[in-house]
Amino acid sequence: MLIVGLTGGVASGKTAVSQVLKREGAHIIDVDQIARELVQPDKPAWNELIRAFGKEILQEDGSIHRKKLADKVFGDLKQRKVLNQILHPRIKEEMDRRTKEIGQKDPEAIVVIDAPLLVELGAHRKVDKLIVVTSTPIQQIERLKERDGRGPEEALGIFSAQMPVEEKVKLADIVIRNEGSLEEMEKRAREVFQELKKLVLQKNRNH
Repeated sequence: MLIVGLTGGVASGKTAVSQVLKREGAHIIDVDQIARELVQPDKPAWNELIRAFGKEILQEDGSIHRKKLADKVFGDLKQRKVLNQILHPRIKEEMDRRTKEIGQKDPEAIVVIDAPLLVELGAHRKVDKLIVVTSTPIQQIERLKERDGRGPEEALGIFSAQMPVEEKVKLADIVIRNEGSLEEMEKRAREVFQELKKLVLQKNRNH
């Protein structure tokens, strides 16, 4: 089994890359999806979030209002730390569980952990290969505005709150530059998958 981390700057096109890898045959573990499942009403993390941040982060149906929670922790380092302490250990546990499960079923699996904060969490040290997706700051800000309907200042704020992508690129084994057309990105992602396939066969031969 080969464990691959997939990360990049906000709105860099990471999800599009992960979809191509999935079509090619990779198993995707989507960390955002795990986080959403962990904070479903009445789950332990949900209870802890309400204790930490109050009931104003809830929507009418009792689910977490992600934007309200994000606004609360966004500019506040202490609050963000609290959020991370509630979520990160649980995310990691679930990530490990899913990885193990895939490996047991398919020893030649390529498992892609799609996580925006993979490097910030230090989880990049646990993967066999790290892929970083980049695009230009202008493209990222445009996509953020389109995707979330955010104003330019807010888009810029989110963009600058993340670790600079150049820092991530320094740690990357593979870089996918999503700065041209969709076709170019997809072609590059397919090439990367072929490289990963060779690596997993090599790794299994050496074991």
